Amino acid sequence: MLRMLSGRSHDVLTGVALCLDEREACEVACTRVRFLQLSHAEIAWYAASGEADDKAGAYAIQGLASRFVDTIDGSYSNVVGLPVATVYRLLREFGAFDPAGPGAIF
Repeated sequence: MLRMLSGRSHDVLTGVALCLDEREACEVACTRVRFLQLSHAEIAWYAASGEADDKAGAYAIQGLASRFVDTIDGSYSNVVGLPVATVYRLLREFGAFDPAGPGAIF
């Protein structure tokens, strides 16, 4: 997987679906990540670290692999695992967050 990502860009997609009462909202967050060109030694070192073992994309942007990420375009939290701003925005659109309201659920 890391050989395929090396020197290339890829998209991280996360689907978010919210249901509140009778309302539903679905959205896909997309973040483009560009990796530096990796040597065989760098790939072997990272694989040996064990960090990638339980990661869907074979890397953790918030961990040791952060050194391999050249650029990102989009939500960092999406790459980590949950597009927090997307979830918050959808909840806010549902009226679930009102800092002045007594029934705020988020």
